[in-house]
Amino acid sequence: MVRTKPFHFNHLINSFEALIVFILALIAYTTRSRNQFIMASRTDDLVTPVQPAHQLDLDALLRYASDNVPGFPRSPSKFTISQFGHGQSNPTFLMEVGSGAAVKRYVLRKKPAGKLLESAHAVDREFQVLRALGDHTVVPVPKVFCLCNDPNVIGTAFYIMEFLEGRIFIDSKLPGVPPERRRAIYRATAKTLASIHSANVDMIGLGKYGRRDNYCRRQIERWAKQYTASTAEGKPASNPKMFQLIDWLRQNIPPEDSSGVAAGIVHGDFRIDNLVFHPIEDRVIGILDWELSTLGNQMSDVAYCCLPYTVVIGQNKHLDAGFEVTGIPEGIPSQAEFLDDYCSASGKPWPAKVWKFYVAFALFRGASIYTGVYNRWLLGNASGGERARYLGNHANELINFAMDFIAQKSVLPEYPPSVAQADAKQFGNGNKIQNILDERGRFVPSQRVLELRNKLIKFMEDYIYPNEKEFEKLAQSDARWTIHPEEERLKELARKEGLWNLWIPFDSAARARKLIFGEGPNPISDGGRDLLFGAGLSNLEYGYLCEIMGRSFWAPQIFNCSAPDTGNMEVLLRYGNKEQLEEWLIPLLEGKIRSAFAMTEPQVASSDATNIECSIKRQGDSYIINGNKWWTSGAMDPRCRVLIVMGKTDFSAAKHKQQSMILVDIKTSGVHIKRPLLVFGFDDAPHGHAEISFENVCVPAKNILLGEGRGFEIAQGRLGPGRLHHCMRLLGAAERGMQLMAERALSRKAFGKFIAQHGSFLSEMAKCRIELERTRLLVLEAADQLDRLGNKKARGTIAMAKVAAPNMALKVLDMAMQVHGAAGFSTDTVLSHLWATARTLRVADGPDDVHLGTIAKLELQRAKL
Repeated sequence: MVRTKPFHFNHLINSFEALIVFILALIAYTTRSRNQFIMASRTDDLVTPVQPAHQLDLDALLRYASDNVPGFPRSPSKFTISQFGHGQSNPTFLMEVGSGAAVKRYVLRKKPAGKLLESAHAVDREFQVLRALGDHTVVPVPKVFCLCNDPNVIGTAFYIMEFLEGRIFIDSKLPGVPPERRRAIYRATAKTLASIHSANVDMIGLGKYGRRDNYCRRQIERWAKQYTASTAEGKPASNPKMFQLIDWLRQNIPPEDSSGVAAGIVHGDFRIDNLVFHPIEDRVIGILDWELSTLGNQMSDVAYCCLPYTVVIGQNKHLDAGFEVTGIPEGIPSQAEFLDDYCSASGKPWPAKVWKFYVAFALFRGASIYTGVYNRWLLGNASGGERARYLGNHANELINFAMDFIAQKSVLPEYPPSVAQADAKQFGNGNKIQNILDERGRFVPSQRVLELRNKLIKFMEDYIYPNEKEFEKLAQSDARWTIHPEEERLKELARKEGLWNLWIPFDSAARARKLIFGEGPNPISDGGRDLLFGAGLSNLEYGYLCEIMGRSFWAPQIFNCSAPDTGNMEVLLRYGNKEQLEEWLIPLLEGKIRSAFAMTEPQVASSDATNIECSIKRQGDSYIINGNKWWTSGAMDPRCRVLIVMGKTDFSAAKHKQQSMILVDIKTSGVHIKRPLLVFGFDDAPHGHAEISFENVCVPAKNILLGEGRGFEIAQGRLGPGRLHHCMRLLGAAERGMQLMAERALSRKAFGKFIAQHGSFLSEMAKCRIELERTRLLVLEAADQLDRLGNKKARGTIAMAKVAAPNMALKVLDMAMQVHGAAGFSTDTVLSHLWATARTLRVADGPDDVHLGTIAKLELQRAKL
């Protein structure tokens, strides 16, 4: 159902073609008195006679509706058509049909007649989104009955939907509405927007309704280009502040925009006067005007809806400041309170850190649109009377509003009002909210992480688990040291899904970006490559995702989150110079090459790294490497190109200053891959664990990492994030074991009853769950300490996690194997491989005794204090 409404600039649109929507709405603006809208307009009061240019073939329409609309009378005594006012780019009509006193009402919405741009006025897209939301969600939308693409019926494509009897509030100030009801109306608005944004587009068939990633980035470039074109000949003159605004927007695009994490259905024109409220209750029964809907960054919808708090668009020569400046009408919530309602209903994170961007982004688009229309008016190609005359001024005023807005020190409180109020009430005003938040809810993942986690789980179910047997089949064949073609396809799909390089800590990514690109814009982000530096997660946030990957031996490499690559990339991120990052880190981040870490040696106890004997001797502008390494995981992979080798550059230096790390191209002369090593019978092809000899390997001196004698410093710096990932993945392996154990116990009988009915099994399974849950808490605590305190202060808890996680996983997997009987020890299930990996990590990630020693020493130090 659609209605007459005065035009205002909130028709911020999603594509260049849709600019026509804006122009047509402006031309059709009516000067009808606003007195009739003091409180709210009834939907059936907003119709007028059909305009001469929009007359329809009533006989053809009646025949079509009778055949295609359920319950539509076939031989009605009454069939009338009226039109919903002005301001609609897609003409919209009220159909009244009935026999005698019984009358049914429907709404018809059609494309305009005449030649149109290909992507404009797409009523089929409106029908598609309304049908999907109406059939599969609780989002309040009119019910749609049929879509007609045959122009022979009434001249253009159209669709028919139900008529909604209700109220529409035209003025966002809600004049004439009692203050106590204004709050309810705004709260209902926030919850309605949240309902749209909570819809799972993949589940309801809208997964391809639009592109999800880089929504704001693409919009900025599109409208910047449009503004430049509109002011190219000086009519109107360009505003230098606009280009400052564009530069600011380009440099402040939130990370979730590029990854698509914040993506979903975007209404594109969501505001209070596009909602139909119940006739007497303050709840929304319908959302209208879906012509600009797409998939994209949903926070743009939220900021767009909140524009009245920043600027009010009227019919005057100048724009007025919004509610937050001039005073909020009684009963209407503050902007922070409205956002609090929205975030609570949608589960979205509090947007304090990104709110400047989204509001400035909305104002920028409005200014660009206004400038384009004003340019057409100056050229005589647009109409709109005095209203169009003022759009040039309005565009510059919007630019000023945007620049003033981003210049503010703070535009939202650091925490939602509900959190601040609850904390003040419970703890008193003397306590800082941050201290309270540190004490509670620390391990509850944010909505952003939950969205990534759900996407990851779905990806695993759709692609990873179904392909495990295919990957394993190749790994057991004569061609096992080759890459399965499906792996590369899945990697590309993971990139598109925003599930790429999730492991990268935000601080490491920031250092790398600054080192490679300086303080300027990031050229590598062009074309969607900004996912190279991940989603900007903390170690704790990544923990919830890494665990999911750990459920499959094959999964981490699909998301470019596998060892030893993550640890090696972490070394480069933290300690590499610009040249090293460009040569080796970028290809690793892109997934074009792989890497290995060469430290362990066959002739010494390498758990004590001071024992290593590989020599790295300086010779002019090169280093010469001689030594033997083994258990160099990943070196057998045909994509492996770079080794990080740890050896001694000075055998006479202090004990922990002898070692250095250096980058070695695996194809360098003198590097010999001798053989793959087996782990409990698994060679882990095509990844592999190689024994390698280095015979007079000549490496450029520039390949040394950080400098001579700093190998231990680098090793200690990378011990946190990279090795804690093993613990996270082990949680996932244990969860997979629990799942398979339960399924087996519920499907197999022994001694006359299901295994799940045996008391001994129930007891052991319960103990496994207890072990898993307390280990998870320890791992999350370690990740949280790593984020808050740093590697050094968190090393004790990290060491505890390294001991607890593999031992827990072994216990759970052993129980799962036992329940499976002989099958559990074969390769017919993933259990034996997961068990072998877990057992290996009790050595490969540092022997238990080393970690236990660290824990005990720290405990004794505390006792001395």
